[in-house]
Amino acid sequence: MKLLRVQVPDFRILKNVDITFEPEFIPSIFPLGSQNGGGKSTLLQLIFVLLHCSSDSEKKDFVKNILYGFTINNNSNKRVLAIIDIWNDDKVVQLEFLSYNDSYLRELLILNDKTEVDNDDYLKFSASNQLEKVINKISSTEKEIQDLEKAINRLDSVRKLESTQERNYIFRELILELQRFKFRTPKLRLLPTNTSIKELQDEVQTRLDISKLNLETFNEQREQLERILQRVLKYLQSENLLYICNYSANGNKDKDEVLLCHIDNIDMDKGETFLKELSQKIFLAAPSTQVFIFNSKESRKLLFKKQDNETDYYSQLKLAKSKLSGFFTYDFLAVDILIEAFKSARDKDFAEAIKKGEYGNSYKALINDLNIILSNKKINVDTDLSGVSFKLDKDGLELYPEDLSHGELKRLSIYMWIKYHNIENAIVLMDEIEIAFHPDWQYQIIADINQWAPSNQYILATHSYELCQALTPAHVKELEPKLLKPEAKN
Repeated sequence: MKLLRVQVPDFRILKNVDITFEPEFIPSIFPLGSQNGGGKSTLLQLIFVLLHCSSDSEKKDFVKNILYGFTINNNSNKRVLAIIDIWNDDKVVQLEFLSYNDSYLRELLILNDKTEVDNDDYLKFSASNQLEKVINKISSTEKEIQDLEKAINRLDSVRKLESTQERNYIFRELILELQRFKFRTPKLRLLPTNTSIKELQDEVQTRLDISKLNLETFNEQREQLERILQRVLKYLQSENLLYICNYSANGNKDKDEVLLCHIDNIDMDKGETFLKELSQKIFLAAPSTQVFIFNSKESRKLLFKKQDNETDYYSQLKLAKSKLSGFFTYDFLAVDILIEAFKSARDKDFAEAIKKGEYGNSYKALINDLNIILSNKKINVDTDLSGVSFKLDKDGLELYPEDLSHGELKRLSIYMWIKYHNIENAIVLMDEIEIAFHPDWQYQIIADINQWAPSNQYILATHSYELCQALTPAHVKELEPKLLKPEAKN
């Protein structure tokens, strides 16, 4: 899969963006340049979130976060967020992400069917989402009814007990179990007299009656939503649309906006599968000092507040990384990844020995690759694979971590990220890759990533003119305001 074209009419700082990435260009590496404030990081994050998170329910909060502030004009019922063309299996699949007013579906159905539509509050794009909520309510209410009926039976049994100690124990245990219902129960210090038991039993019965009525209501809503959903899905399928999520552009409690994806040039019964496959082929690497707009508004605000260990910006960033499998920050070398890579190489060699009778070369190849990256230094692995150290190639002097430059560690971390995660045939978005690199290394990093994983497509947001010079001018894409070409030296 490759990214062919991205269009963003109007999102945050991005205005009238229309960039094409030619599939025939070799290497498939495209610097994306502009001056500060041009929107490079915003564009990469938007592409990443839409393609990586839209098909995964556990990641859709990141989609909602990035859409904060993306309002629909008062005189319109929809707005185009982005149009992304993907090259897949010798054809172009176009993904158009659109925001609609959730209730606008009613008008569209009238226009589509040429018939009146019942004035039903559930008739929205988000009918499937609403149905899921109602089903969850039914499940929790059924469990609540079971617990209440069980409590009434246990209270009956308490009355019949002759042992005061046992009566006290069961009564107190019941009160603790029923605390979540917030009954006006006798305090624990009171003895379970027939009067107190009756008071609690009456409260439980009242709550049970209410829960049963609620269950009837929820089941009616479910039947209604299931009928409506059939009509919604039929319309969405006829228009090649997929429901992504509801969101609130202004942070209101009611999420009145909905994000849909119009898929062109692929059968709709395969559309959702295509998005899921694509989500596994999209990656984003960036410096941790970047402000990530896919984090919540509250999380981003923490960057400008006094930091503490539990609620600071970087703890929230770490949490986001744990949920986003395709997201990486390359500001430091993760030794854990190095150790796991050596273990994996060792295991591959052992498997080769069992299969073919002789050890493979995975471990040796990894050592050689890392030593080439380190240039005049060598990496050494502890015999128990608990850590690594570095030595100068010339005299074997052991080096401390601070003896390796920021640039060396970063180059090593990028290599390990790509290799350890087996990133191949993927779309790799990298923000400000040149930070900490000497101009010669900024130029060299193009050859590096092409050698490390040539099957990938790379889009590199950059300020580096040296990096851009490593490719043809046609490879370089620019956002306004464009990069300034350095003046020639006399």
